[in-house]
Amino acid sequence: MSIGADIGDEVSPIDKSAPGPARFSSNAVPYLLSTADAFVILLSSIVGGIGYQLSAGYPAPNILPYCAVGLLASFIHILRMSGSGYYDFPDSAKPRVEIAEILICWFTTGLLLAFFAFLLKIGVDYSRGAFVVFYFVAPVGLLAVRKGAKLALAAAVSRGVIGRRDIVLIGDAGEIAAMEPRDLLVFFGTSEVTRFILGTEDDPAKRDATDVNVINSAANFVRRNNCREVLLAMPWEDAPRLEFIREHVKSLPVAVRLLPDVRVRTLSNYASSARQRVLAIEIQRAPLSAAERFVKRVMDLVIASVALVFFLPIMALTAIAIKLDSRGPVIFRQFRKGFNGKQFMMFKFRTMTVQENGAAVVQATRDDPRVTSIGRLLRSASIDELPQLFNVLKGDMSLIGPRPHALAHDHYFETVLSAYAFRHHVKPGMTGWAQCNGARGGTPTIEHISERVKLDLWYINNWSLWLDIHILIKTFFEVLRKRNAY
Repeated sequence: MSIGADIGDEVSPIDKSAPGPARFSSNAVPYLLSTADAFVILLSSIVGGIGYQLSAGYPAPNILPYCAVGLLASFIHILRMSGSGYYDFPDSAKPRVEIAEILICWFTTGLLLAFFAFLLKIGVDYSRGAFVVFYFVAPVGLLAVRKGAKLALAAAVSRGVIGRRDIVLIGDAGEIAAMEPRDLLVFFGTSEVTRFILGTEDDPAKRDATDVNVINSAANFVRRNNCREVLLAMPWEDAPRLEFIREHVKSLPVAVRLLPDVRVRTLSNYASSARQRVLAIEIQRAPLSAAERFVKRVMDLVIASVALVFFLPIMALTAIAIKLDSRGPVIFRQFRKGFNGKQFMMFKFRTMTVQENGAAVVQATRDDPRVTSIGRLLRSASIDELPQLFNVLKGDMSLIGPRPHALAHDHYFETVLSAYAFRHHVKPGMTGWAQCNGARGGTPTIEHISERVKLDLWYINNWSLWLDIHILIKTFFEVLRKRNAY
């Protein structure tokens, strides 16, 4: 059974000792903590300025310059701290207050502010004495807020108010049983982690079968809850099983990390791990960050909306031509696999006399007798793909990405090419890097699909906004060339 299969919960791999779902997600923690730091810095700037002026016998000053300095300081400080993962839930939930990190970051931020003040000559509007007060009051507030936040998070975690639903722990029964609450806090920032226990059978064949079912259940959980990371807890010396698990989680578009096992934790003096970053081996990285996905989605919405308005007259004439040419619906619908292996209904203009959408789908070939007379023209000009603009607007597809195949072909390709599942790490596209490089049309041999997968994986690993724009431009000329269009 493939990991991409949709199975039920006939297997019971989830550790029943794990607590129920928390009322609040840990995803909101970074935003709350960074907002609290910004408020402390802004308030320190205003209070420092007013307090210094009044204590020196001067009238109350204009607070606008102090607000501007406070906002600039908070922006610099938060930007620098967030880059090191300071606001991430696991780090913020650890009991130790990062005194050195906070002080170093703040005092260097103050030096940057002083440098900007010198360049911009704002010393007349902003008192140097007020800046000194602000410089030494703000870190006290930052340390106090950090300590209070850690206490509040610890209490929230213990009461089950907050927890992590964005990660999954898959592991060996012995390794997971050896994890104490302190270990879970260090690894995840909470003891509320959904755990999937691998097989414990002595027979290797039976154990592998159980492992596949457990991983499939974990994959379904990841997809339902939009998890961002999978962590593995397994003995490091069990290389065959590690490779087996790695092969079966590769279809998930999430980061996968291997945690230190009991022996490694003992060798590394794990008792002090709460004071340092946890050693973990990244065996699979996430394809695109949240910011990159947002940028790609905005481009999809803008360009697809404009294209739909531009091509609407052509689409209307095409629909009339199809209706007059042959019997059958105007739109051809077929299930395809999208991001994370989720199925969706893809739209195309009907170009054939058949409507295949089952376990057996025959690919189109050159001079295929099933293609209608108008369909041959639509295929050569790629006009039959235009209804997929609606798939792009719905969010099932992207303008640029690996071309989706029929489910029957997907299932077959996954069995013959181990890297094929990686294509589902991004949304499928109307066009892609493979199509712009000649890998268009049918895939009659393994060599053809292997070359297409190679190009698709290169695109996923090298994605950028400019690459998408480059592919759009190349697609225009590729359509004019009509290479492999039949």
